[in-house]
Amino acid sequence: MAGVAHEINNPVNFIHGNLTHVQDYADNLLNFVQLYQKHYPNPISEITTEAEEIDLKFLQDDLPKLLSSMKIGTDRIRQIVLSLRNFSRMDEAEFKATDIHEGIDSTLLILQHRLKARPERPEIAVIRDYGNLPLIECYPGQLNQVFMNILANAIDALEELNSKKPYQEIQSSPTRITIRTSAVNSHWTQIAIADSGTGIPESIQHQIFNPFFTTKPVGKGTGMGMAISYQIVTEKHGGKLTCSSRLGEGAEFVIQIPMRQQAFKAV
Repeated sequence: MAGVAHEINNPVNFIHGNLTHVQDYADNLLNFVQLYQKHYPNPISEITTEAEEIDLKFLQDDLPKLLSSMKIGTDRIRQIVLSLRNFSRMDEAEFKATDIHEGIDSTLLILQHRLKARPERPEIAVIRDYGNLPLIECYPGQLNQVFMNILANAIDALEELNSKKPYQEIQSSPTRITIRTSAVNSHWTQIAIADSGTGIPESIQHQIFNPFFTTKPVGKGTGMGMAISYQIVTEKHGGKLTCSSRLGEGAEFVIQIPMRQQAFKAV
């Protein structure tokens, strides 16, 4: 992912940088045309015909808007590329002081295509309730993978719930994902990710962190996402990953990790 982001970044930056010059050139040319129109208001018939052919008035109005929208597009691509790079963080093999919220936001941006509205349902709302946290010492790329696994599962659960409801019912009672971060104390951080899905039956809650366990149809899930997440949180970070759920009330996954590497080593 980091490699792909790098490969995309180079041509996008080239286009983005040149758009500034194109904007300047276009402005200069349009101003030049306006000067001609001001001082030569009655052009020869050949120029009048050509102006009508190319719809000069529309071109003068639309070209600046077109360039502006192209710049917005490249800004958006650059934002996505930055999120991909922040999400992967594969070049960081050591513990690093990291902004947890940046990792969550990058993950949400990558999943945005699954959250946005579709013809069959409104958007899945994401409520961010972020606490005032310091930088957390962690493996940022691995922790982002945990966020990805939990959030993707939450979206799966909400999509399954929405598939059984008409659009109007979903609209009147929107599905949502709530992300809360807080400091448990001076040494521990907590990230809670909850969805408003159908919940997880109590009979299988104790199995969800087992390798290869999945309730998804064949071909949709490997059953490894939550097992890997559990390993990353508990073994790599000396933390805790728990799940609480009631049928009909959704599910909540709670990640607790030490704020400092020393706290982990002291355990």
